[in-house]
Order: sequence, then structure tokens, then C-alpha cells
Amino acid sequence: MVAAIAAGVVFALTSIVELPAERFCWIAGGLLCQIRLLCNLFDGMVAIQRNLASPIGELYNEVPDRVSDVAIMIGLGYAATGIPTAGWLAGLLCVFVAYVRAMGKAAGAGNDFCGPMAKPQRMALATLLAFYMGLAPIGYRTNFQLFQIEFGMAALILVGISAGCIFTGGRRLLRITKQLNAKQLEGNPSDND
Repeated sequence: MVAAIAAGVVFALTSIVELPAERFCWIAGGLLCQIRLLCNLFDGMVAIQRNLASPIGELYNEVPDRVSDVAIMIGLGYAATGIPTAGWLAGLLCVFVAYVRAMGKAAGAGNDFCGPMAKPQRMALATLLAFYMGLAPIGYRTNFQLFQIEFGMAALILVGISAGCIFTGGRRLLRITKQLNAKQLEGNPSDND
């Protein structure tokens, strides 16, 4: 969670620092996104390998993950070429995707980590954006205009993440509903047999 909050901060700093510090912030943010994922992976592996997995551990795994998602997305919203509203929306939708998974598990369907915009894909996009912005020549940082609104690469990525989260949340809902319906049918066989 510390790495993700730091990533959000350095992403936001890209809008107020000058070159070459801006490039450093982008690259540092990308590396911090990957550190966040590695810490999350190692934490889970250690808990499983040492037989330390518990409901309390799961709670303290999930809550920091949500803070991490939101910190990175909001940071990208305030970053150079970002739009703050797009960052807040992407953060909210990241939480929605995780909430659908958690509710599915609580209802008895188990965890559904399907994508296309699960945590690894969101972090991959954030990391790719960060390395692109940190390494690409300034002339290759394309700005786009839609309905009199100019936005840059960070805003475009946030819109893509948001759209992907809406699709992923809907897809997970459908898959969880299908699993729960199948379980219900198994538990209540028809009287017509």
C-alpha cells in the first residue's frame, strides 16, 4: 500500500515539476506500481507456503488493495496529461470490480478474478503509461480533443481503465450469477424427477 500511495504521489507530481524531474517521476511511478504488485504476490505466497492464511489476513490483504487502486488512479488523474475527474472515476470503478468479486465470494460463488480489467491489467496499463511518458520524446506525447475538451495520454488510459472496469464488473456479475444459479439448482432438485 505504501508503494501504491507513493506511486500516486509521484504521478501527481508530474504535473508540477519540470523536465527532467517529470520523466523521473513517471518512471518512479511505474516502478512503484510493479513493487505494489510484487509485495502483494509475495505476501500471498508467504501466507500460503507457511499455512498462515486466515480470514483476518484476507481482510488485511483486501483493504490495502482498495486503497492502493484508488491512490494510483487518483494520482494518474492529477498527473501531467491527466484529468482529475477521470482519476476519481477510475478509482471508484476499480473498487466496484473488487466489490463484485468479494460479494460473489461472500454469496458462495468463490473468487472470480476474470478480466479484462482486473488488478494486473490495470497495473500493466498504468506501468506502460508511466514508462512511455518517462521515456518517449516530448513530441510523441499526443493530446486528443473530444467535444472541446483536450486530454492527454494519462486521461486516455484512465478512460480505458474505467470502460474496462465497467465491462469486467458486468462480466463478473454474470459469471457469479451463473455459478450461484447452478448451486441453487443442485441444492433444489426438481420434484418432476
